[in-house]
Amino acid sequence: MTFSLNTVVLLYLVASICFIQALKGLSHPATSRRGNAFGMSGMAIAVVTTIGLIFKLAPELAGPGLGYVLAGLVVGGGAGALMAKRVEMTKMPELVAFMHSMIGLAAVCIAIAAVAEPWAFNIVAKGEAIPYGNRIELFIGTFVGAITFSGSVIAFGKLSGKYKFRLFQGAPVQFAGQHMLNLVLGLAMLGLGLTFVVTQSWTPFVLMLLIAFVLGVLIIIPIGGADMPVVVSMLNSYSGWAAAGIGFSLNNSMLIIAGSLVGSSGAILSYIMCKAMNRSFFNVLLGGFGNAPAAATTGGSAEQRPVRSGSPDDAAFLLSQAETVIIVPGYGLAVARAQHPLKELTDKLIERGVTVKYAIHPVAGRMPGHMNVLLAEAEVPYEQVFEMEDVNSDFGDTDVVLVLGANDVVNPAAKDPKSPIAGMPILEAYKARQIIVNKRSMASGYAGLDNELFYMDRTMMVFGDAKKVVEDMVKAVE
Repeated sequence: MTFSLNTVVLLYLVASICFIQALKGLSHPATSRRGNAFGMSGMAIAVVTTIGLIFKLAPELAGPGLGYVLAGLVVGGGAGALMAKRVEMTKMPELVAFMHSMIGLAAVCIAIAAVAEPWAFNIVAKGEAIPYGNRIELFIGTFVGAITFSGSVIAFGKLSGKYKFRLFQGAPVQFAGQHMLNLVLGLAMLGLGLTFVVTQSWTPFVLMLLIAFVLGVLIIIPIGGADMPVVVSMLNSYSGWAAAGIGFSLNNSMLIIAGSLVGSSGAILSYIMCKAMNRSFFNVLLGGFGNAPAAATTGGSAEQRPVRSGSPDDAAFLLSQAETVIIVPGYGLAVARAQHPLKELTDKLIERGVTVKYAIHPVAGRMPGHMNVLLAEAEVPYEQVFEMEDVNSDFGDTDVVLVLGANDVVNPAAKDPKSPIAGMPILEAYKARQIIVNKRSMASGYAGLDNELFYMDRTMMVFGDAKKVVEDMVKAVE
């Protein structure tokens, strides 16, 4: 088959269909592997087609120039495969933030190259000015990419939690006049971008780029740790729009379609998560512009309030005597990598005739779907896993709820109108007849709030590493 432009269009269409099927498959754990397979297939088709397009339109680049491209594919693909293989599930949100930053930086680098030598991208003939439409597209793709890059770097630091630099701390970084500064910088960035569109001058382009890098930092630092799952999703959307903007500039339909799919799906997911956390979508989108909940401690300090504690044996006895059990996994489960012992405990309880369900909050963990992936890794049957809206009505009729490492998503303080997380939908574990909570300590959750659930008369705290505690429970049930 002759490699013509019609063939390119057809192959790009096939790749686009694969990407759409990938999003469809990734919408449910049961089909996620198939979705990943579609995504990888679509990307492979797009890459091979693009290389063929280079041979077709610029055969002179098929020598050393194409060698550099292939070397970049090998190095980048190898590094990505190595990181994906080595990353722990608890570090997956940081990896996602890192990947978003690379997409944003790639968009910026392509835009700079396109402005410097537009003829190399078939935008214009050598010596001709860039059309105004392409200048607008380059301006948009550049500033969105720059904001995505620097914002993702801050998100990476906040999610990692191991850097002492204040900007990388989980607590919001706020100062007087912050919103006004963001507004002024945003208007300046737009003004410089429009100046570039009119003049095609490097000076306003570079200044616009620098301001966009600064805005990326300023937009993310006032967002607290409790909202970081939304930020990860939002930056995912930004990276998609940056890629789409550059795709328009390069007249690359594949880049436009892929970027639009990522951008729109990320925006929709961000909206769903904001609704689940009772946050304003536009507040988070604009870096907390407006009133944002502030972290606070309710009900006094943990050290001054008594709690009822027990051993893994005590917890195992309650679980084995129950008829119905709901398990609420959280970030502590991921840190301890306790999903496999938990699956074993579940199997033992089911053998005893206990009905067991898993309750998943939309933002449990540090990124969307974090707990679903952990449970799927342990081969927990999908029919045992229930989303918040499907399981909340069952807590009132449940004998025992086992909370493993979850904190903010089960905090009854959300029902208090005066609480910083007032109105945030939670898993209503407090309604169960007995509650068992496993934590390492009485430390507050990511939102920085004390949890009233821990002090209820029906709650028993079991302190210790989740994996060790669950393994002890398995032995006791046996």
